Amino acid sequence: MNDLTTKIIAHRGASKLAPENTMYAFELGYKFGAEGIETDVQLTKDNIPVLIHDETVKRTTNGNGYVKDYTFDELSKLDAGSWFSPEFHNARIISLEEFLIWIKPKELYINIELKNNKIDYKNLESIVYDMLKNHRLLERTTLSTFNPNSVRRLLKYQNNIEVAFLTSKKKPNLVEYAKNLGANALHVKYRLVNPQLIEQAHDNNMPVRVYTVNNYKPMMHCFNQDCDGIFTDVPYKALTFRKLFQFKKQL
Repeated sequence: MNDLTTKIIAHRGASKLAPENTMYAFELGYKFGAEGIETDVQLTKDNIPVLIHDETVKRTTNGNGYVKDYTFDELSKLDAGSWFSPEFHNARIISLEEFLIWIKPKELYINIELKNNKIDYKNLESIVYDMLKNHRLLERTTLSTFNPNSVRRLLKYQNNIEVAFLTSKKKPNLVEYAKNLGANALHVKYRLVNPQLIEQAHDNNMPVRVYTVNNYKPMMHCFNQDCDGIFTDVPYKALTFRKLFQFKKQL
């Protein structure tokens, strides 16, 4: 890879300090200086892509039930912040469209995780892809998913957008497996990171990004391994530790 600087990507925004996947978390990630934002997309009853991690609204809102059983209008009325802290009581679930409008003028890498490994939403890939195309954001976006069938469905877009296979499972020849699915990037859980995986992926021109890295030692390990990016809930810490790593390297 040409640029060996490990990028700092705010995982669901700066989600240690603000409710995940809300504008509060995204704004904080941007203000801290993260180089990218990672978020999760599900589909509503009326086929609107919305930013929420869980298939249900119970953990992160004052509602109950599945995202897929709500219209976007119904979802947007839920309180998506008080679970985190009362000061965020007016946070709400936002649409992918709103997020793209916000991020477009900012120089930020975008990672959109398609949350279709438990509920395989019909046409999620094409709906998200078309929206990114309309906003002219394909070139700085990665679509990632745990769902191998979803990666295969994204194969037709591979020349226009980066597609990452997302995994936490050890698998022999993981790079080859991901390539055969149609992925051109690999997003892995931290414990899978080793020199052989990074080297093999980079030999195949596949970026490797690592989730979810929040502490000093794992961060330094990822920087030392020349990982292309880390997803972190604490981008402000990661940026400080990366500066320290770069300083030590110069000594």
